[in-house]
Amino acid sequence: MRTRAMPCDAVTIVAHPRPSSERRASSERRASSRHRAPSGRGDVVYPAYWVAAAALIVATLLGLPLGQPAAVVVATIVFIGGGLPHGAYDIALLRRAVALDRSGAGMAGGGMAGGGLLRVGLVVGGYVATALLMVSLWLTVPLVALVLFLVVAAVHFGEDWAMLEEPLLRVAAGAAVIGAATIGHPSAVSGVFVAMSDPRAAVVARIVTAIAPVALLVTLVGIALAWRQGSRHWASAMAVCLGLLIVLPPVAGFALFFVFLHSPRHLAQTRVLLRDMTRARWIGTGALLSGVAILGWWGVRVIAPSRFDPSVGAQAFQLLASVAVPHLLLSRWLERRLAIACCAEDQTAAP
Repeated sequence: MRTRAMPCDAVTIVAHPRPSSERRASSERRASSRHRAPSGRGDVVYPAYWVAAAALIVATLLGLPLGQPAAVVVATIVFIGGGLPHGAYDIALLRRAVALDRSGAGMAGGGMAGGGLLRVGLVVGGYVATALLMVSLWLTVPLVALVLFLVVAAVHFGEDWAMLEEPLLRVAAGAAVIGAATIGHPSAVSGVFVAMSDPRAAVVARIVTAIAPVALLVTLVGIALAWRQGSRHWASAMAVCLGLLIVLPPVAGFALFFVFLHSPRHLAQTRVLLRDMTRARWIGTGALLSGVAILGWWGVRVIAPSRFDPSVGAQAFQLLASVAVPHLLLSRWLERRLAIACCAEDQTAAP
């Protein structure tokens, strides 16, 4: 008798009777897993986050100057080097999506000729064009670029809250990452915004500061919901992170969130989707494309030096914004498409 394939995150229930001891064990397992996040709902927090958070707490208690220029440069290097690679796999994800389409969710290694290559070329061209458009906005109307970056960042960071059903709640949680820093260090955040844009950006900073308490209150509700729904690692990590974003200098707090909470989640998801990649190729792809982005930004900086503030932190955020917009537009569609295709591939390969 044939049975229908179940969704990848579904639980298969055996129809025939089980011994009472097995039923008791199953009941105990259900009870113990009652407070775990459902599959695919995102409760990923790695031990490195807690180590980094503890180190920053100790440094703060010892009075180390985390807001001084040298410390800001170090934090900037950390968030670029540790955070930028998580968006470096978009093209690889695109190639796999096209390959799965052409092979009927079969082996991802083939089927890249003809129309597949054309589709990859068109999407890659659009991806690069979007990044170049963002760079041109920094050169011509940086205030618009700044506002666009803040909106995109709120939406993108809200994607970390997959355990929350309400989209507006997720966006508020994403915006709270930005708003928390303005509550604790409004002048420093305003200075970064102005360095990225122009003096009018101080008004943007004041607007963000005004809405920050509301975003944080909404996020506290989100943290409570995440905790109740089983995402307790994520809820506790974000509660600590938001507190540190208020206390720490802005760049240090952002580096903690971006490198140790946000980036690892997306890297883990991408690694699953690109599981056919060898480890060496995986590392090489992330390093190569991140290096290309940094080199490209350096080239723009050399061509038009007068258009950019010499601050390393401001330029790092501008670089991040330039790749964040195309990353958001492409990755959201690709990850959903690939998750469905990989699920179908797994079911096809199952005996």
